[in-house]
Amino acid sequence: MNYWLMKSEPDAFSWDDLVRQKKAEWDGVRNHLAQRHMKEMKKGDRALFYHSNIGLEVVGIMEIVEEAAPDSTDETGRWIAVHVSPVEKLPHPVTLKTMKADPALADMVMIRQSRLSVSPVTQAEYRHILKLGGLK
Repeated sequence: MNYWLMKSEPDAFSWDDLVRQKKAEWDGVRNHLAQRHMKEMKKGDRALFYHSNIGLEVVGIMEIVEEAAPDSTDETGRWIAVHVSPVEKLPHPVTLKTMKADPALADMVMIRQSRLSVSPVTQAEYRHILKLGGLK
């Protein structure tokens, strides 16, 4: 299993939106490196749902339920999307400030490449963020 961090602006698509929908297409990603990461995703992988711009925090865990397929919002046919489902909301959101201050997360891709909307997370980073968020 691989682990990921996926960002969404909560005023466009939030954790609560995902919970309501139960399954959603993670679309609109137009960065080549982020797209490469999405192409590497496998069914069953886990992803941290991060609220960007508003909140700046990891709020929940998602599962990749469908692998890369054409992005329904792309009329050019160049871009792909994956489908995700909610797994669990973190009891305590983990803020960007907390992650940046934590030496255990210093090498995290999201910290080093903060503008990237989809990035890999190591198993150790994933588990550490869950612990910070109140999960075992």
